[in-house]
Amino acid sequence: MTIEIAQGKLQGYRDGDVLRFAGIPFAKAERWQMPQAGDAWSGTYDATQFRAVAIQDPKQIDILKGPVEPLSEECLFLNVWTPACDGGKRPVMVWIHGGGFVTGSGYIGAYEGTHLAARGDVVVVTINYRLGAFGFLNLRDATDGKLPGTGAEGIADQIAALNWVHDNIAAFGGDAANVTIFGESAGSGSVCALLAAPSAKGLFHKAICESGAAHLGTAREKSAVTAKTFLQKLGCADDPARALELSSEALFKAQREIETESAGRAGLPFGPTADGDVLPVRAIDAIRNGSAKDVSLIAGTTRDETKLMFAFSQQFREQSADALRKRMNEWVGEEHAGTTLAAYGAQSPYEIATAVITDNVFWYPTVKLLEAQSAFAPSYGYRIDWPSPMMGGIVGAGHVIEVGFVFGTYARPEVKDFFGTGPDADALSAAMMDSWLAFAKSGNPTTPKLDWPRYDANRRATMIFGDGAPHVENDPNAARRKAWDAIGDKRIGL
Repeated sequence: MTIEIAQGKLQGYRDGDVLRFAGIPFAKAERWQMPQAGDAWSGTYDATQFRAVAIQDPKQIDILKGPVEPLSEECLFLNVWTPACDGGKRPVMVWIHGGGFVTGSGYIGAYEGTHLAARGDVVVVTINYRLGAFGFLNLRDATDGKLPGTGAEGIADQIAALNWVHDNIAAFGGDAANVTIFGESAGSGSVCALLAAPSAKGLFHKAICESGAAHLGTAREKSAVTAKTFLQKLGCADDPARALELSSEALFKAQREIETESAGRAGLPFGPTADGDVLPVRAIDAIRNGSAKDVSLIAGTTRDETKLMFAFSQQFREQSADALRKRMNEWVGEEHAGTTLAAYGAQSPYEIATAVITDNVFWYPTVKLLEAQSAFAPSYGYRIDWPSPMMGGIVGAGHVIEVGFVFGTYARPEVKDFFGTGPDADALSAAMMDSWLAFAKSGNPTTPKLDWPRYDANRRATMIFGDGAPHVENDPNAARRKAWDAIGDKRIGL
């Protein structure tokens, strides 16, 4: 299948019931510079193969799996799945991958867009963006302007992809006036950053946040400290311009050293900076002020987000009540530790610890996001209770468990042991896919089989998936929510 877009002709590939166009260059960028529009080409571009992804650790374990692609600073490629290139003006769903802003790509097996595109008659787009020190390093402030790099280039890459979608998606049978952005983990945080970014306004119309909320946007002073440490590790503190000449391998080595030294500390060493331009302020503050007025929202989490991170640590699983109390003093402050612990009831120290971290980093910030956006647009909350069968269920309904069901990829051979299969898995995926698709089409996730009420600060209606048939609970975990309300924003999120 050959089509023509603004940059030139594209040769795609038929993948079952849909057409796939892979590895399309949507933008280009010099090191630490903002992205620019991609170049045109002569002849026909081969879009049958996936292309390079952002510099990252190729050995890092990723339960979502995926082929080993080349790693390169030249990584701004996207992929499109469409039922037909026929001018059909289909809804468009643009996926932003997770990975803590340091790993991941737009093509991992679990993100394969065929099932969504075919089931919903929609166009699915997945994108790459620069990661780690290549996309989230505030060198401008660290060097008094001697180097570019504001710490928000990775978000700017996502905006460049959305501009490409706006200009070209009609050629793939998509409607540029009906675009939904959706993502998980750091991808969900990216969605929130886009809700707050002035230059993204009008490029999308609906948003879905899976396990990542809007308490992000590192202060410039703090991110500059990381950038100064980075330059010191490179040996470039006295001559920052040398960093532009060093190999990507040298830069990544310094990044990994910082990541290792930061392990166990709150926050991410590499993540979006509230640079005053791409992301003017923390995303939650902008959203509370109406930055995404009229953008309908779905936002939710899994029940046991952080068990995926901590279940494999015997020391953490076997922590004592005294160890938990010490951690609570650090996490929420001594003045809140007792009342917060009481809100979690009679559970083991491990169960309470993972629930507290889940609530702090994922669930409670999502509650705050839903509260904020529901004042400006229809908003819908959910929770995933489906437990992974992996290793006897040790990770519970952990982080990323919903992804395979949203994309319909849960039964792929390389990931089925994590997601699970069978009639109940089939039903869960059908329900989630149909709600996500209904939302992409109309801004309302209600389907003929599922009535999904809007979220508001009184009822707090939350759709529960994965615990029997989908059903609504009002204000789930209210005691825990009220405990976090008393703690306040300063100790919330990453």
